[in-house]
Amino acid sequence: MNTNKKPTVAFATLGCKVSQYETEALTEAFEREGFLVLGFDEAAEVYVVNTCTVTADADRKSRQIIRRAHKKNPQAVIMVTGCYAQSEAEEVAGIEGVHYVSGNEAKMQMPLRARALLEARECVQKEYFNIQNASFEPMCITRAPRTRAYVKIEDGCECRCSYCAIPAARGRVRSKSPEDVLREVEGLARIGTQEVVLTGIETASYGVDREDGVRLPDLLELLDREELVPRLRLGSMTPEFFKPSVIERFAKLKTLTPHIHLSVQSGSSDVLKLMRRRYLADHAMSAVKGLRKAIPEIEFTADFIVGFPKESDANFEETMLFVREAEFLNLHVFAYSRRKNTPAADFEGQIAEEVKRKRSRALIALGQEMREARLARAVRTNESVSVLFEERDGAYFVGHTPSFIPVAVESSRDLHGEICRVSRLISDGARLLGTLTDD
Repeated sequence: MNTNKKPTVAFATLGCKVSQYETEALTEAFEREGFLVLGFDEAAEVYVVNTCTVTADADRKSRQIIRRAHKKNPQAVIMVTGCYAQSEAEEVAGIEGVHYVSGNEAKMQMPLRARALLEARECVQKEYFNIQNASFEPMCITRAPRTRAYVKIEDGCECRCSYCAIPAARGRVRSKSPEDVLREVEGLARIGTQEVVLTGIETASYGVDREDGVRLPDLLELLDREELVPRLRLGSMTPEFFKPSVIERFAKLKTLTPHIHLSVQSGSSDVLKLMRRRYLADHAMSAVKGLRKAIPEIEFTADFIVGFPKESDANFEETMLFVREAEFLNLHVFAYSRRKNTPAADFEGQIAEEVKRKRSRALIALGQEMREARLARAVRTNESVSVLFEERDGAYFVGHTPSFIPVAVESSRDLHGEICRVSRLISDGARLLGTLTDD
């Protein structure tokens, strides 16, 4: 290795917002260690692939990206981390070009390992641990766009849903201290970040491992009192979290955005029981209605799985009726994917792929219908809306309201990172269009 120049590194990330946050923290750590960051399509000396294992397709994409890095630079050191690396370490280590496998622990040690590997590449290093015994690994990001930043407050999941491989890949619930969360958000606020999204593998379980009794509502109230950023948003939440006492506390928060992404998965109680979720369909609907009553401007986005083993046509119709009643702003629809070492993989009544595709298409179409209805409602009920502008899209600048409704305006001004009022609203079925009130 030429010691007169900075070694180069490139990153690829698959999966959730937690993985994206971890890659940003890793990027900063590599830069502190003296590395120059390149784009993943460039010929770097080190490639870091942060993998996902939520579906079989995620595993496939992880392998594909690893091979792409090796093809780009056969002499490069390839380091693989994340959920797929944790759950299938031996398989990952056997992929041509891989030099290091670390799973979901000791990620922040990777810059030092990378320097050592650049000097000696003879063997594959496997440095993965029993993730069930892991503690919360300290991570912090110090930079972000002036728009939205993600802050990881929790890792691990103890739900043990019958279809999910993530608890085995992420371990038990462990939480970042309130003091560290506050310090990280303060730092992001100082550089002009307008919105912070608090995220985790099971965000609703924040604090259950802590002896001080601080839970997610307490953390939100602490951040709300400080008013460090104009907007706080939550990552994916599960319906059973929203008991009446929690809803009452949420409704009083000034900076928490009126938008919840619900991990619902099915509108059929029979399917939810098979999934081993912690709620039934009526409990999930009670959460939606309770939040809407307390916070009238709230919008919901949601995840659903179709084609779960034994899901009948009648069960699927229950999901369709649930979505129609809830009127979600947006749906993420996934076809059930068999995951090794999960109970559902061995269930009888596996659904044919063509049936999964048919149900996916039907639910996505209904989701679009519901989206159009929510956008039309926003036009009827709002003379103007507050928008955090994030990016340019042709002649338009695009951003989101606190309720996460997308809004576009034509403007010659660079609106990136600004929060502006937008009026004269119309809907094109996908987003709202309007005019800046101060133009």
